[in-house]
Amino acid sequence: MNPVLVQSSGGITLVGGAPVSAALFRISQQRAPVIVAADGGADRCLAQGVQPQAVIGDMDSISETARLALGDRLHHIPEQDTTDFDKALRSVDAPFVIALGFIGARVDHGLAVLTTLVRQSRPCVLLGPQDVVFHLPRRVHLALRRGDRFSLYPLGVVTGTSTGLDWPIDGLEFAPDTRVGTSNRVSTGPVSLELSGPGMLCILPRNRLDQALAALTDSARADSRSR
Repeated sequence: MNPVLVQSSGGITLVGGAPVSAALFRISQQRAPVIVAADGGADRCLAQGVQPQAVIGDMDSISETARLALGDRLHHIPEQDTTDFDKALRSVDAPFVIALGFIGARVDHGLAVLTTLVRQSRPCVLLGPQDVVFHLPRRVHLALRRGDRFSLYPLGVVTGTSTGLDWPIDGLEFAPDTRVGTSNRVSTGPVSLELSGPGMLCILPRNRLDQALAALTDSARADSRSR
């Protein structure tokens, strides 16, 4: 485990190498102004006219132009057992992270990112063109509205209970090779979930980013108080 390289009292925007629109960059930066790049994400930052505070990764994707521009901000982590997303996420400390440029491109990269979300289990939201994706804590309360799309996708065996959904999850066992919970819908709002353990991803419409961030940070504070 490498040391923390960037610490922030507010949110951090973590930028990967997949395409990122100026609109998404702006949305994330407004909420998480400290910018960190994962390897080739440095080029995405420079394309938006932003110099990241740090570039973290194995440095096999960053361009020579970005290397020269950001030489004093490069943090090379050469091990090949984890992805650049994993390396960068474990190297920052913040109340929450918004991750851009990690979904919507290569499927294999996307699956590895989802695995890291579950393994590291910290307040991090993947922000994509259509969706936000995050790993659910065991107890969570989401201030969503009637009719909102609400999807659950397990990366392990998970059970739980819910309120506020058209199709409650009570009594169901979820697993990636048997039952998943995609395309559910909010019945009344808000939505509350209590899960048996880690491993459940939540997928919401992109315009529910703020609700996802609030739910994750509230849950993290509650966990901290209970310790």
